[in-house]
Amino acid sequence: MRPRWKIDDEVRVVRNVRDDGTFPGADVGELLVRRGSTGLVRDIGTFLQDQIIYTVFFYEENRLVGCREEELLGIDEPWVPSRYEFREKVSSLADLKVGGELLIHAGDPGEIIKVIRDHPAGLIYHVHFDTLPGRVLQIPEAMLAPLHPADQRGANHASLS
Repeated sequence: MRPRWKIDDEVRVVRNVRDDGTFPGADVGELLVRRGSTGLVRDIGTFLQDQIIYTVFFYEENRLVGCREEELLGIDEPWVPSRYEFREKVSSLADLKVGGELLIHAGDPGEIIKVIRDHPAGLIYHVHFDTLPGRVLQIPEAMLAPLHPADQRGANHASLS
């Protein structure tokens, strides 16, 4: 297990970092660092002998925060900002059909399962919709809205291939 970054390397966090109960003075779940923020690696350690943890100083937040390797990108690596992230609740802006079959109605609620930033078609998400148990659909960002069930019912239509 070798660290990807060294002390003083500049990195970017790819997910919102929230307090898991270990950050002094913060409440569990409190946002500590917003995705896309940049900082400097200040220390490198391990957790349970199988995870590398980087202590990163985030400039704008003026905070030292522990991050796992998969939560970070090198500052020179491409970064595609996203409107949503893992576990955020969303709704469909349109009826969604696959192979002509209507699977999702406009306004149906769902949850982001994965953010795909390097897809050839652009930024897309794997979304699990409550009305389609056991299935995950690949949805472009433009087809999603923050979850506001009362505001999202509409008569738009779209097909997914």
